[in-house]
Amino acid sequence: MSASSSNPRTGRFAEEEQFTLDRGETYFANFDGLCEPRNPGGVATYGLVIRKGNKIVFEDSGLAFAKPCTIEASNNVAEYSAAIKALEWLSNNGLQRSPIFLRGDSRLIINQLKGEFKVKATRLRALHGRAISLLREFSNLKLEWVDRSKNAEADLLSRRAYYRFKSQTRK
Repeated sequence: MSASSSNPRTGRFAEEEQFTLDRGETYFANFDGLCEPRNPGGVATYGLVIRKGNKIVFEDSGLAFAKPCTIEASNNVAEYSAAIKALEWLSNNGLQRSPIFLRGDSRLIINQLKGEFKVKATRLRALHGRAISLLREFSNLKLEWVDRSKNAEADLLSRRAYYRFKSQTRK
């Protein structure tokens, strides 16, 4: 990693002063997940919104990386699924050197990705490993916890994915 690269274990820039925020060139990737009607064991879905500056460049939502109505389906699995999907999109679009804020409203997931919390749940270990592997591709990425009120778009997309699944299974 170069002197100005981010540390995926801490989510902080090695030299904050070298990171200048040009809002128009900065990507903001907000992610969210849920598991309804019960957690765990419900239907886990995710939502994500990626902006370049103030312009939405990508949105996605769907089922998380867990079979619905199993013990593997949980809100944390859904949160990791959303973060991974965001990182994959950013990587696939060649943005490894772009300034990026990866934002979520789950303190657990953000702090696990920063290396501040241990990953105790067996169902999260592989997802955490996949996310860390993706994070290592980026040289200018910062992990950021945001209040739920500032993550409304990603939350709405995860809820729409849940209702979409629910309506399809009734037919």
